Amino acid sequence: MVTNYSELIIFKTLVLLFFPTVMCISPPYICKLSSPLPIVHKYYQSGDLIIAAIIYQVLFLINEFTFQSLPSFDVLDQYQFITHNYQHTLALAFAVKEINENGLLPNVSLGFHIATDSHEEITTYHLAMEFLSTKDKFIPNYKCNDLTNTIAVVGGARINSCINMAIILCNYKFPQITYGSAPQMNTETAIFVKSMFPDEYHQFKGILHLLLHFGWTWVGLVSLYDKDRDRFIQNCLSMFSEKGICFDFIECLPQMVFGNEGAEWIDNVSKIFKVIMKSTIIAVILSAGITGIIPFRVMIYLSNYDDIPKERKAKVWIMTAQMEFTSIRMQRQLPIDFLHGALSFAIHSKELTGFQQFMQMRNPNLEKVDGFIRDFWKDVFECSFSSDITDGNAERICTGEEKLETLPNSVFETTMNVHSYSIYNAVYAVAHALKALQSSKHKRGQKMDERRWRLFLQSPWQLHHFLQQVSFNNSAGEQVSSGSNGELETGYDIFSWVTFPNKSFLKVQLGEIDPMAPPDKLLTISEKEAVWPLIFNQTLPLSISNKECPLGHSKIKLEVKFSCCYDCKLCPEGKIADQLDLDDCFPCPEDQYPNRDKDGCLPKSIVYLTYQEPLGISLAVIAVSFSVISAVVLWIFIKYQDTPIVKANNRNLTYSLLIALLLSFLCTLLFIGQPDQAKCLLRQTAFGIIFSVALSCILGKTIIVVLAFMATKPSPKGRKWVGKKMATTIILTCFLAQFNICIVWLSISPPFPDSDMRSMAEEIVLQCNEGSTTMFYTVLSFLGFLTAVSFMVAFLARNLPDSFNEAKFITFSMLVCCSVWVSFVPTYLSTKRKYMVAVEIFSILASAAGLLGCIFSPKCYIIILRLDLNQKKQLMKK
Repeated sequence: MVTNYSELIIFKTLVLLFFPTVMCISPPYICKLSSPLPIVHKYYQSGDLIIAAIIYQVLFLINEFTFQSLPSFDVLDQYQFITHNYQHTLALAFAVKEINENGLLPNVSLGFHIATDSHEEITTYHLAMEFLSTKDKFIPNYKCNDLTNTIAVVGGARINSCINMAIILCNYKFPQITYGSAPQMNTETAIFVKSMFPDEYHQFKGILHLLLHFGWTWVGLVSLYDKDRDRFIQNCLSMFSEKGICFDFIECLPQMVFGNEGAEWIDNVSKIFKVIMKSTIIAVILSAGITGIIPFRVMIYLSNYDDIPKERKAKVWIMTAQMEFTSIRMQRQLPIDFLHGALSFAIHSKELTGFQQFMQMRNPNLEKVDGFIRDFWKDVFECSFSSDITDGNAERICTGEEKLETLPNSVFETTMNVHSYSIYNAVYAVAHALKALQSSKHKRGQKMDERRWRLFLQSPWQLHHFLQQVSFNNSAGEQVSSGSNGELETGYDIFSWVTFPNKSFLKVQLGEIDPMAPPDKLLTISEKEAVWPLIFNQTLPLSISNKECPLGHSKIKLEVKFSCCYDCKLCPEGKIADQLDLDDCFPCPEDQYPNRDKDGCLPKSIVYLTYQEPLGISLAVIAVSFSVISAVVLWIFIKYQDTPIVKANNRNLTYSLLIALLLSFLCTLLFIGQPDQAKCLLRQTAFGIIFSVALSCILGKTIIVVLAFMATKPSPKGRKWVGKKMATTIILTCFLAQFNICIVWLSISPPFPDSDMRSMAEEIVLQCNEGSTTMFYTVLSFLGFLTAVSFMVAFLARNLPDSFNEAKFITFSMLVCCSVWVSFVPTYLSTKRKYMVAVEIFSILASAAGLLGCIFSPKCYIIILRLDLNQKKQLMKK
């Protein structure tokens, strides 16, 4: 009974292989089998130990086996030979020849068994089971009296071949080596597969650095298989997106088909080609297998649209290391100029001494056991062997003396390519693992004897442990070792392609990728060696979705397109962009501001209210003038202190008021000039205390007048309070209250010099930070309170006889003072820079001038100009 997936695969393969003569009776699938369709191409060389290989060298022109008709032997003649891949066979044969000659394995000779598979899974399954069978007797899972001791299988380079090979061979724990990129397998399967190819992630990391180096941020990707595309999207796409690389398209070429389905295939590739060519991108990543160039060349040749601009057709193709230039005979006349200026990755390698001589010595007349050489020879030299001619109109005869070095490399390369180098190293890895196995000791400390050797030949899985740990230097001096995950530890070479009219090409090394180096040294490249498509006239092509945003502008993403597409917008106020293509604008340092073009910063100018500017000079002159006027008025009142009008209005309070107004005018000078610690501490507190004294004097004068007229017959004690004692008490109380407020202010959060860098875009305003805003407004509120009380008291006393009091003048002066300070608050809060200081100075001057003018100008008029009214009889008369 079929018990698991692998056994089911084997069973289905047997049914397909032996379908012409299979007769299944009933479950559990008891069948009668006869000879399957034979493997057409084989190359066998005997030896004590055999290394088997599945190498993709033949492209069959059939799509799949079906149960609609019996498979015919005629299908075996419907194929095209992949001429470049014949080098892989020669690389394996050359490695075995070297090992046998250099004595790496003393007393043991190596042989090989090379066969080819097609693009069908069934062929790979067939070959895998044949390697486990008796030579020339295909009986799966049965091997008797057979001297062909197969110890390892080399497979690839197609991922599907590696997976299908592992499905069969891993059931037997058979050592396998892949010479292409390692496929994703489950853990149980992967432990029996060793890869001679670096981790694919490192390659795409190198491609990313290459794109960033050339500034290509708008690219496309074309893969040959859906699995390759899906693996890239899953494992690598985010890495590209994080670095700002965006993809216009990620397409997958349909698998090549033949016969009736060919027309549909052409339609599908034409659609994909149109997507690629109509895109504005220049750089296109080709992530395909070893034969991916074959369908790609067909697509380029068949899909030629005249409606596509010439500049759109020019692309820089970036080919992964899995790709090689391969061709079949029917493509010989197809142009290869589209590869001019292409870039390709390849596993780091060195030329092997003697390999070219080994290839040039090949002769189809001498190599009788080589099942590939005759087809290869006929295709590359376009000739026929005399033994194959059936009519008289045959093409020219193959002599066997033709020289491989005369062929253009678009037909066959004599320089060892990437996959051949990997196969060469794979054979040496097996040889070194065998040597390590021979030298290993048993648990009991004994080296391998003949009995243990025979046991190994029956169970070659023992080799796998040594195969995974093998490390050696090959004949070219290159170290071959594996990483922690079993992948090959090596770098990549980057080549620039140059094509010629005779359909040959040259690959010029442009740089290299070292996955073990730090990120800033991972890519080494020489741009002067680069060759670009002819349309670019040897200038570096640009592959970007947008032109670079100019200075002073930043990117803004467009929602209607791909996330990497963007528009450019001018930087907002206060921000700049001093580099091209910035993602976002950024602000200048606090002491600088953006210039007009917003691509640089200028130093901010330092401003404060100075004596050198007209506003500062004007305010200073006004303050000094009013202080002089106050001094003159004080002098007048002192000079005429014995006159009735001076004596009638409480001389001491009048003197105190004039001195307070004088000092109020002068304290405004503290607000002009560069702020320092002393000025900041004094100017608000000094004004608050001095002006509160002035207001308390006015309040005292008004209250005394009111009390005097309210008390018609005051007692002696009452007269005392109506006099000097009352005035002194009011002034001291107000003074001490404001003084204590200022002391608290200076104690908890005093004013200090500060610079305002944010209010004005182009200026740094030097100012005094008030420290505690609450205490600042408390000082002003107390002044407002005194003003309001004085105003109300004076308003109540406005109808008393004018000859004996000044209530009307005080009322009017308080109205002016209140108006000034009520309008001060919103004006102060709405102004900026040095004008805030000017508003406060103006408010102080206006309020003090209002008090001085409204209260003292009428009295000075009488004292100086109307002496006749400044008499006691006049006052008594009133």
